[in-house]
Amino acid sequence: MDSFTKLVQIVRDLRDPQAGCPWDIKQTPESLIPNFIEELYETVEAIEDKDDEALLEELGDLMLHIVFQAQIASEQGKFGIRQVVDQIVDKLVRRHPHVFGKLDLDSAEAVKMNWERIKKAEKKDRISVLDGIPRALPALIYAQRTQEKAASVGFDWEEITSVLDKLKEEETELLEALELKEECQIREELGDLLFTIVNLSRKLGFDAESILKDTTRKFTRRFHYIEEHYRQSKEDIHEASLEELDVLWEHSKKH
Repeated sequence: MDSFTKLVQIVRDLRDPQAGCPWDIKQTPESLIPNFIEELYETVEAIEDKDDEALLEELGDLMLHIVFQAQIASEQGKFGIRQVVDQIVDKLVRRHPHVFGKLDLDSAEAVKMNWERIKKAEKKDRISVLDGIPRALPALIYAQRTQEKAASVGFDWEEITSVLDKLKEEETELLEALELKEECQIREELGDLLFTIVNLSRKLGFDAESILKDTTRKFTRRFHYIEEHYRQSKEDIHEASLEELDVLWEHSKKH
């Protein structure tokens, strides 16, 4: 807590109109958004890379932004970092009655459903269960979060086989749209197929965003192998045939 108090004071000093840092004084909640987002993604990257040293640093950078935003709000007479901390403490206790109260919940799924029920009761201005999902989320996360919220009221597939059947149905509808060459219909059916794949990922207990990112990185590693072959051989990759590229692709999988 001494270190956290020191951090809060440092940010306060940096924002001091007379003795502070010109750059820090100039910042607004809006101007900090790009840096805030960048720090968040750098933190995610450190977690995915299992880089503890980087994670230690990035968590600090992220905390700085939280304290910075709270300091600006305090200067404007809105709230301070103490209120931010108090609010999250109260929320955690309130939404965990199975830990801090007498409610009995025996699974992560039951806890999640109860969390959503409590949240909906607290957010009385929200009409729909689906309200409150940030629209700016990456599409896969947005889709999965929407599905999770719908599932919290029981609107969900009971068995994986049902999702697989739905996947086949959407694939068939996409093929039919492709035969008709209707661009709007193709776009819609492709979206339905992607949405169902996210549903399958969720039902299997995986995060669709992370899965696709891992697969894309795997593709990148293998494609770099192909590019390195052409750099070493001093041949032009742009003149290679698909068959030649495919042979190298198979080699890359072995490596």
